[in-house]
Amino acid sequence: MNFIETRGNDGEHPLEVTFSSAILAPIASFGGIYVPETLPELGLDFLQDHVNSNYKTLARAVLTAFGIDIDAAVIDDALSLYDEFDDVTNPVPLSKVKDDLYVSELYHGPTRAFKDMALQPFGVVLSALAQQRNENYLIMAATSGDTGPAALETFKNRDNVQVACLYPDGGTSDVQRLQMVTEDAENLKVIGIHGDFDDAQNALKRLLGSAPFKAKLKEKNIHLSAANSVNFGRIIFQLIYHIFSYLELVRSHAISLGDKVYLDVPSGNFGNALGGYYAMKMGLPVEKILIASNKNNVLTQLIKHGQYDLRKMSVISTSSPAMDILKSSNVERILFDMFGAERTKELMADLDNDNHYELSAEELIQLQAVFAADFCEDDEGKQYIKDTFSAGYLMDPHTATCFKAYDTCRDKPLITIAYSTAEWTKFSPTIANALTGEQDTNDIDALKSIAKEADIAIPAIISDLFDKEIAQKTIIDKQDIEKEILAFL
Repeated sequence: MNFIETRGNDGEHPLEVTFSSAILAPIASFGGIYVPETLPELGLDFLQDHVNSNYKTLARAVLTAFGIDIDAAVIDDALSLYDEFDDVTNPVPLSKVKDDLYVSELYHGPTRAFKDMALQPFGVVLSALAQQRNENYLIMAATSGDTGPAALETFKNRDNVQVACLYPDGGTSDVQRLQMVTEDAENLKVIGIHGDFDDAQNALKRLLGSAPFKAKLKEKNIHLSAANSVNFGRIIFQLIYHIFSYLELVRSHAISLGDKVYLDVPSGNFGNALGGYYAMKMGLPVEKILIASNKNNVLTQLIKHGQYDLRKMSVISTSSPAMDILKSSNVERILFDMFGAERTKELMADLDNDNHYELSAEELIQLQAVFAADFCEDDEGKQYIKDTFSAGYLMDPHTATCFKAYDTCRDKPLITIAYSTAEWTKFSPTIANALTGEQDTNDIDALKSIAKEADIAIPAIISDLFDKEIAQKTIIDKQDIEKEILAFL
């Protein structure tokens, strides 16, 4: 299968590229990104064949259906990392919270967040490609809190790759920050910036598309790639767990094969939701995808009213900081799939130049046929955390936003899969406040408070962070990012 460009071709890029080329160089013509030329059709026969498949078997079958140009041995090595998750037999447990609401727990990997589901295998694949080509790569990542730790974890000490990770100083939880700044592998550079996630992501996209920056890297015999979900190497692994979670419902007799479900996704950069959208287009029986946002509710505005309007908006700090995002990169892939390259280029140019675009009435109808959306205030999220804990389930503030969408966005009484993107340990002060009312608690005290309240242990992988030495101390202004990266290299 080949990949094509969301904004059309500029005459300088190839008209289509292989999967390996798309993940090694993820930015396409006119600043666009890559998408599959076609999607494989899986259908009910495929689902029936894999009702009893374990996660790795299903993943291998999905990747085979895409026809990606990656050696089978490399894929096997990549998928073997799921054996290191909490449960070797099931890296993605599904928990029943209500009669018609199940939570797919995507956080059971090494950094306790859903980014491990894609980045653990992705790191193996990209490093293997670099070695096969005898090339060296700088992998850039911009993070609102979870991509950074997962990217650093998967790429540390891997051959032929170096990583520069950008995060907004003060814009992550303490645990997320410690997961990054305590990494001491020589091939990793963590850079805090004065600004928000959009500043970090804009810097990443600018450098990925910068000919002068690439020329400077070429002088050092280094190529440039990215670990953010602009890279389809992330997305292809993210669509798998939507299929697996559906099959878990079939296995548990909660649904029959072919029954439709709602997918309920807490969304920031839209990669998780995009994985569900592609799974739906490939044949997964989905009624609609519910998009849950926090007060940075630009996605709610788009899906309800057809406007992506940032003209009077700035990022608001919330208790679900991994979703404190205004420019959601993967919406572009939805626009392309629904409206084509020419219209996508036009809309993205409007967003880049005017901080605004508006869909036509017909386009909005098409979008709303697939998506529904709502946003959750911090106080609402805390109430959901408290009420759900009282009913026997502990969740983080990002997962809590899904409960708002579950309450407001469904128009049919169908089973709903909500996606839990982070373990409770990542955002403990908010959860402690929700459960006990305590305020201004630091992470370690909040972790202890929750552990006592819930009668559970703090995972050692989290508690040990507070005793580790800070290895990455760089915090700079955003205009100094390029200089800092070049100095690192």
